[in-house]
Amino acid sequence: MCDACNTSPELLTRDGESRRGFLTAGAAAAVAAPLAATGFVGAARAQDAQDANALAESQVQSWAAFDTDGSFAPHTITRRAAGPKDVVVEIMYSSICHSDIHTYKGDWGPAVYPLVPGHEMVGRVVAVGSDVIKFREGDFAGVGTMVDSCGECANCLADREQNCLNGTTFTYGSEDKISGGVTYGGYSKKIVVKEEFALRIPPGVDLAGFAPLLCAGITTFSPINHWDLKPGQRYGVIGMGGLGHLAVKLAVAKGAEVVVFTTSEDKIADAKEFGATEAYLWSDEEALAQQAMSFDLMISTVPVAYDMQSFLNMLKLDKTLVNVGALFEVQGAQGMMMAFNRQSLAGSMTGGIAETQAVIDFAADHGVAATYEMITPDQIGEACQKVVNKEARYRYVIDMTAA
Repeated sequence: MCDACNTSPELLTRDGESRRGFLTAGAAAAVAAPLAATGFVGAARAQDAQDANALAESQVQSWAAFDTDGSFAPHTITRRAAGPKDVVVEIMYSSICHSDIHTYKGDWGPAVYPLVPGHEMVGRVVAVGSDVIKFREGDFAGVGTMVDSCGECANCLADREQNCLNGTTFTYGSEDKISGGVTYGGYSKKIVVKEEFALRIPPGVDLAGFAPLLCAGITTFSPINHWDLKPGQRYGVIGMGGLGHLAVKLAVAKGAEVVVFTTSEDKIADAKEFGATEAYLWSDEEALAQQAMSFDLMISTVPVAYDMQSFLNMLKLDKTLVNVGALFEVQGAQGMMMAFNRQSLAGSMTGGIAETQAVIDFAADHGVAATYEMITPDQIGEACQKVVNKEARYRYVIDMTAA
């Protein structure tokens, strides 16, 4: 039996049909062929027409920002016709990442409007190209921070598509090398994506709670992998918002001793509910001083620059603080103090496709999902402002099925 769906395993034909059903139908057809031939051919032609329609270029409802104010409005976009290796996903849930806000505000460079953000999405596969082997119609799939890369450079071959030497195509606001123009993200009803850039979402999970894993999850999971966090080690999480709360949950699932540092007093109890053994306010100078040279690894998820030295002081000899939040100028790191204890300040961003699939599978195995509040598309602008105001608890997930 298949543990995931409680059904007997079946071999599939190339087109994704049940081989057992295919053979059974074939045997029955052999007996009834003279009688049913005309109807059988007609049904096949109807099915072919339906499949062709699902794979065709389409006009899709989306919600776009038209300026730096983030005043989102409905906007129709064109999704390309699906090729032989493409998957068509009807988006069910798409979550709001702080990166979306930085992008439409132009914090990382001029945005191209209308901008359709969203790189944390989960939905149902509604059509597959003729050469697709990873998905079949009806499966759940996710799309994360990127939708294409060259697949040939040293970084791509090392499963680091996000660092493609010939230019990663990010999910939105990036040059679309297939269709021209720019890419459009998950604040929309449908997406067409190459099979290798779609992630398998296991059946039975909280689909809305898994959407944030496609960016926030992999961004906080990748450092855990790279710096090899082990059970029992002491792990510090600086900032507990959309990224930080998943950093806590994933590290707890790895068996680490997790300590949270937050500026929000009402998050102290939440941190412990998520599994942290300790949680402190940044303003508690005495408590922070007691943490000196006690951590094996730390992660900073704060999206703005701040004085990092007080947290670098908490690292043991030869240990690392990984910054995944502040993508501006880093502040407050003192070279002499870092040198004396040979401590490292490192940066990290999203992960490759294989590592992203790994965090999805890990989360499913350990019962980890984002804590979120569901909204409808007409609430996107308001929700983005709440993220800026640190009022999100902890991810806003857009219910695209309600649009």
